[in-house]
Amino acid sequence: MAIEAPATRPANPRFSSGPCAKIPGFSLEMLSDAPLGRSHRAAVGKDKLKAAIEGTRDILGIPADYRIGIVPASDTGAVEMAMWSLLGARKATMVAWESFGEGWVTDVVKQLKIDAEVKKAGYGQIVDFAEIDFDTDVVFTWNGTTSGVRLPNDDAIPADRAGLTICDATSAAFAMDLPWDKLDVVTFSWQKVLGGEAAHGMLVLSPRAVARLESYTPAWPMPKIFRMTKGGKIIEGIFVGETINTPSMLAVEDYLVALEWSRKVGGLKGLIGRAQANAQVIWDFCDAKPWIANLAEDAATRSNTSVCLKFTDDRITDGAAFAKAVAKRLEKAGVALDVGAYRDAPAGLRIWCGGTVETADVAALMPWLEWAFEAEIAALSA
Repeated sequence: MAIEAPATRPANPRFSSGPCAKIPGFSLEMLSDAPLGRSHRAAVGKDKLKAAIEGTRDILGIPADYRIGIVPASDTGAVEMAMWSLLGARKATMVAWESFGEGWVTDVVKQLKIDAEVKKAGYGQIVDFAEIDFDTDVVFTWNGTTSGVRLPNDDAIPADRAGLTICDATSAAFAMDLPWDKLDVVTFSWQKVLGGEAAHGMLVLSPRAVARLESYTPAWPMPKIFRMTKGGKIIEGIFVGETINTPSMLAVEDYLVALEWSRKVGGLKGLIGRAQANAQVIWDFCDAKPWIANLAEDAATRSNTSVCLKFTDDRITDGAAFAKAVAKRLEKAGVALDVGAYRDAPAGLRIWCGGTVETADVAALMPWLEWAFEAEIAALSA
């Protein structure tokens, strides 16, 4: 017997965890002010890039003495820039509880071959930050995009640390309140919480990080796109919009539009509230259903952006095949696109809940999720 589909559909089925949903009501006409065909070094280009930097500072509450740069290769490029330029001056501690954190471990231990202690936790868990020596340079993700597990607070990071804290915050920035005084390097990309276009990363440096750049020269050759100093001094132009390579002015305009939308919904507080409301819909749904659960084992560590779920029904014998079938069924119905778990993560689903997603769409998706689950369970016994 066919299982009846729900009557209400999400108005926007885009729940991908990157690139993420565009801002509500987005249209290409919003980008008509982009200075296409103009040099990014012309006055109009410089003004746009500077506006992107200062808009970021304003909405995220980044201190005035922190430098903000637009860099190549998305969040990955920003993290790599930081690690290649800053690590090696002292021992490092690499912290990982999901696939991207694992990638930074590989780069530091196997490529740069830096003296580093590696601390890991499995998917759904998190490393105990109370056990970390912050007199070392510590590299970690704030929110595990592929595990749905986030750092619950900054309590364990000391104000008087000797080492630098290098934080990959790509799925946290604009959705979580980051403690800037506890973070020396923060990286993120445009295509996550604000639904921007890919390929551009953001690199935020504290005065302590700048001091390290100006006092330490790594032993390895430095690729051009990673160089942030010249003659022992930081290249200030990078942090006022004079980018290392040519940016897309169309993507810059798109980011500026998203920043302006962010102001209209209440800035950082409003963005956090939207993400929390979206995630709460899924958390409440999981609490009411015995066959699905949040991958995060501790409720305090549950992500409010990349919400990762696992199926817990005993009738499921092949978790990976079942989860893929559910995701495929949802996509075929046109109600949820790109919600399968990340390829390296445990079998399940991953539903993006950042501020550009409407809570009504998340709520409309939940009955469809149950519909797809029941249909696949029925198929198992058919």
